[in-house]
Amino acid sequence: MPVTMSPKAAATNSTSAAKFKPRAVEIALTSITNSQLANLCGVLDENLRQIETAFDISIARRGERFTLRGEKEGIDKASEALRMFHARAKNALSVDEIQLGLIEIANRQVHKDTPKPDDDAPALMTRKAELHGRTPRQVEYLRQIQEHDITFGTGPAGTGKTYLAVASAVDAFERELVQRIVLTRPAVEAGERLGFLPGDLAQKVDPYLRPLYDALYDLMGFDKVGRLFERGAIEIAPLAYMRGRTLNHALIILDEAQNTTPEQMKMFLTRIGIGARAVVTGDVTQIDLQRGQKSGLIEARKILRDVRGIAFTEFQKEDVVRHPLVARIVSAYEAHAALEEKNERGHG
Repeated sequence: MPVTMSPKAAATNSTSAAKFKPRAVEIALTSITNSQLANLCGVLDENLRQIETAFDISIARRGERFTLRGEKEGIDKASEALRMFHARAKNALSVDEIQLGLIEIANRQVHKDTPKPDDDAPALMTRKAELHGRTPRQVEYLRQIQEHDITFGTGPAGTGKTYLAVASAVDAFERELVQRIVLTRPAVEAGERLGFLPGDLAQKVDPYLRPLYDALYDLMGFDKVGRLFERGAIEIAPLAYMRGRTLNHALIILDEAQNTTPEQMKMFLTRIGIGARAVVTGDVTQIDLQRGQKSGLIEARKILRDVRGIAFTEFQKEDVVRHPLVARIVSAYEAHAALEEKNERGHG
């Protein structure tokens, strides 16, 4: 049975269309069955809504004919998305397939003068066989982690800094290149505000380390991660627990490094022992340190920029690999910050 657009979706389309310039392109998908059309559009046309959101256009549909309204760039990307998902529509399309496909299309447009990320992306040995760098910078980041003893990955939320670092650690462990995985974060929130919580320090700061647990569970499976914790092959701890230690034959990840002090950053970088590698990740726009306190990540980038054996990847908003809205949210905040800075200079 053909999929029809819900009244609510149709109303949304008519409202959205009014915002755009009067430009419309019609696409007809030939040789498509009702089942494929249903898979392409999704339940209540949800997949079409994802395409609209990602490329800031509106889509109206009548059978296998789609009318796209909006700016030329958005229409071109949405047209490519419809044709790509049409080719995959023999089976139902998952939310992940839709959103990751939209991200790859957006990145292909932004990085059209660079090689496609799949061409020479490092292969990772994790539970997720399809995991790979989806933008040129992500591919570069994975390669740098494999080839350097210390790698810095900085940039906005959603660019894969932490997840790809954990994936690289899992890959190195599975290939027996390292014997341990050590993940750490500065627990800046674990001060007096958490004093009322039950448990010792480790239990109090556990919620702030939870994203690292989640990445491990996703990449290795809950049971395997549990066994490796018991063996001591995986360790997750607050940064304060690293003082005085030397970590040999391990891949060590310092996450949320923008919240380290210069002293903590130096302490961490000097924990690296024989056969060890380190990855430092952070977003310098989200510093939670007290006002006036220097960020160890910002200082380290300045001091270590020209040190041989240390690599830097600076992700941009174009590298965001999350819900398509995240890249637009990051762009909106950047535009707002730039406007406020301009206004402040004007009043100065």
